[in-house]
Amino acid sequence: MATEAISSKKSLQLLLFQVALLGPVFCGNVLVWPTEGSHWLNMKTVTEELIRRGHSVTVLVSNASLFIKSSDDAVEKFEVYNVPFKTDTIETMIEESVALWLNNRPTILNFWKFYREVGKQFKNWHEMNRLMCDAVLTNHELMAHLQGSGYDLLLSDPVTLCGDLLALKLSIPFVYSLRFSPAFTVERHCGKMPAPPSYAPAALSELTDNMSFGERIKNILSYHWQDFVFQSYWGHWDTYYSKILGRPTTLCETMGKAEIWLIRTYWDFEFPRPFLPNFEFVGGLQCQPAKPLPKEMEEFVQSSGKHGIVVFSLGSMVYNLTAEKSNLIARALSQLPQKVLWRYKGSKPEALGSNTRIYDWIPQNDLLGHPLTKAFITHGGTNGIYEAIYHGIPMVGIPMFADQHDNIAHMRAKGAAVGLDFSTMTTQDLVDALNTVINNSTYKENALRLSKIHHDQPLKPLDRAVFWIEFVMRHKGAKHLRPAAHNLTWYQYHCLDVLAFLFTCTATAVFILVKCCLFCCRRRGKGVAKRKKE
Repeated sequence: MATEAISSKKSLQLLLFQVALLGPVFCGNVLVWPTEGSHWLNMKTVTEELIRRGHSVTVLVSNASLFIKSSDDAVEKFEVYNVPFKTDTIETMIEESVALWLNNRPTILNFWKFYREVGKQFKNWHEMNRLMCDAVLTNHELMAHLQGSGYDLLLSDPVTLCGDLLALKLSIPFVYSLRFSPAFTVERHCGKMPAPPSYAPAALSELTDNMSFGERIKNILSYHWQDFVFQSYWGHWDTYYSKILGRPTTLCETMGKAEIWLIRTYWDFEFPRPFLPNFEFVGGLQCQPAKPLPKEMEEFVQSSGKHGIVVFSLGSMVYNLTAEKSNLIARALSQLPQKVLWRYKGSKPEALGSNTRIYDWIPQNDLLGHPLTKAFITHGGTNGIYEAIYHGIPMVGIPMFADQHDNIAHMRAKGAAVGLDFSTMTTQDLVDALNTVINNSTYKENALRLSKIHHDQPLKPLDRAVFWIEFVMRHKGAKHLRPAAHNLTWYQYHCLDVLAFLFTCTATAVFILVKCCLFCCRRRGKGVAKRKKE
């Protein structure tokens, strides 16, 4: 018995020693307000890491969600609320958006028509978003349940509005996770991030940080046009936000209360620009070392021999292509010496070559990390681009819609990609582009250079994202990182009041000086005239 007592005492001492070494462990309770598609894939990576570190995570999702579903292997909790529309509504809106960009890519000739149609789609999306907000905020039973759950923080994607509003109603801090807001307007106006138009390209402009005079004109016009669109299609939320909070406010004021902005890019992708201490760049947080491929797929890859393979994916949003376009692509791929793995859910093209295999789904990250991979054909989604950067693979970009043209423009400027226009692309264009990135060693070298930059960080992007989420929970916010710009009016921010004061002072001094000179001249003139008279 004495021996057992001594052993138990030693075990207890060892346990206490380990606890002392580890220090206090904080386990928080996180509520998530997500957005569909690739946005959710990034946020899911963060939530899984939070859970792995002992935090509790609950995803608040509508019953009409297209991608965000509970499953047997899901580690998150799901709180499902009902909305008065169906999943088909979201799917139709996505298809219409893709079709608009594919058939009407904005040019000088169709600029106004294109953005008018984009505005209509914005309006439809915001109407649906409003229904989602009402389904949560006016559901007294659900709100009472959420308020009683003791959440420490809300993680939100601002592309789907209302997460910030919900956080304020629950009296908890919130953190944003986003690639960029529509037109980059929210970060500039609501987050107060500086964006000098002389070298910081506007979102969707396809410009770089090295602009000619004409491109700077385009950039400034893009910023002003995007501001107009923001006010036109987002401004009506001011009334809604004021109604819910029970006091006069604006959408921008509310969004500006975000403690931390987790931006899903990094300086391997972005052009250098000013940013604020509550903005953290965590691009590529979903990337990880490649895992072994399924046996059948590995055998096909190995059969490529010295020529290697090409990985091809147009993302999860493009389900199908026309027979003409799919055969155009298939004919180009059939001319390559490489084997091709193509993620495609449409009908099998008649021109499909023996070197090409079609899959409903591919382990894209694992394929890009395979030593035999030579090139990646991509639509330009941020997730795919970052997986290519992570593994140092050159790209052929075929952008479809939204930010994809911008993303490929960034990769072209950094020398790691060749871009093609989907609407005008020919079979030979695709063949030439692939041969260029595979056989011109410069593209591989540039891709590897970006990969080295990406890997050479003091903390991994995922660790940095989770650190700041935990930081906000530990300190009940991060107000000390918010710039004083949030407390200034627009004219104070641009120092217009100071300039007006200085101008007034200068004008007054000049006026007094002129008056004094005129007075002296008149006195002198009178004196001269008097002497002449005498």
